Amino acid sequence: MEMKVGMAETLAISVVLLMLGRWIKSKSPVLQKFFIPAPVVSGLIFSIFILIGRQTGAFSIAFDLTLQNFLMIAFFTTVGFMASLKLLAQGGVGVAIFLAVATVLVICQDIIGVGLAQVMGQHPLFGLVVGSVPLTGGHGTAGAFGKTIVDLGVPGADTAGIAAATFGLVMGCLIGGPVARRLMIKHNLKCEENDVETKELNKEDSAISEDKILYAVVAISVAMGIGAYIPPFVKAHTQWLMKGGLSLPAYIGPMLVAALMRNICDSMKKPLPMKEIDVVGNISLSIFLSMALMTMKLWELTALAIPMIVILAIQTVFVMLYTYFVTYNVMRLPFIATKYDAAVMAAGHCGFGLGATPTAIANMEAFTSVNGFSTKAFFIVPLVGALFIDFTNAAVITIFINMFS
Repeated sequence: MEMKVGMAETLAISVVLLMLGRWIKSKSPVLQKFFIPAPVVSGLIFSIFILIGRQTGAFSIAFDLTLQNFLMIAFFTTVGFMASLKLLAQGGVGVAIFLAVATVLVICQDIIGVGLAQVMGQHPLFGLVVGSVPLTGGHGTAGAFGKTIVDLGVPGADTAGIAAATFGLVMGCLIGGPVARRLMIKHNLKCEENDVETKELNKEDSAISEDKILYAVVAISVAMGIGAYIPPFVKAHTQWLMKGGLSLPAYIGPMLVAALMRNICDSMKKPLPMKEIDVVGNISLSIFLSMALMTMKLWELTALAIPMIVILAIQTVFVMLYTYFVTYNVMRLPFIATKYDAAVMAAGHCGFGLGATPTAIANMEAFTSVNGFSTKAFFIVPLVGALFIDFTNAAVITIFINMFS
């Protein structure tokens, strides 16, 4: 029996699950200790429930996910409003260095995948569908390159890539908090944020007003509306960049427009209601994650063969070690960011190094909501994870395909 759930009902279920996750987390010292995002808790429970129903043949549910993409874009738009040039003037070099760190991880993931695939008697290109294609690349890259790898003689590579991406999404949510927590304890890290924006966000709730909330919603809506035209425009005029399955994420346009609006307002000395924008962004992210996790197709993981499980487990451990020892130690250099910023970035890198950029943001949000905000981390990680890493990842994947096809 298949039940079709409409947009409103899907939203209602995701909100109820979000509140359930918050309640479960409030009762669990372990979940609080390791900064596991609340939507992950209840979302996984519900997706397991759906898996049981599907596998037993008792029921299946088809959700209307119209709002999921909308909420994701709304959240990234609010991230764009955080990109004040005045506050982030010292963060430009951080983007380039973090991209380099992330690109090295991509290369390592493909070397590990291809190497272990050959050891296990699999086609070398099979290693790419358990390497950076689904992990750093996510479901979109897995779908695009999976078809190419199938055509090159690896049957089922597209399905395997999607399953691996689902595995990565789950693990990316689970390891970010523990990695950041370990770094914080070992190095006795504390939030050193002292910019004006953070002080504004930390003011008491009485500063929020209906007018400011309306102003925030208007600003976000305008940025989303204008920014929606940027990805198709770029795609139409840069076809040579979009080959090989490369695409510009839909939220990049609104995010860039929001950043432009923020800096225009700053130059005119007409401040935006940043506290209200931050509140709208946090709510959008929480509901988006709840919706995304409750609709995960966990049955795709049941199709994973032993070689895939072994390789993906090794990839997960490697990402934990890489973000702990490499990402943190590089990004904590004095001319890039503080040690606390670097720990937050390590948590975020766990997210998109195994899953997706929203996962990275969720990891950082869960950690900073308790320990303090990091302006640089919330600027650098989304920018690299949402845009630049797709280009370098596609280039690395193409090189490996040419080497082993």
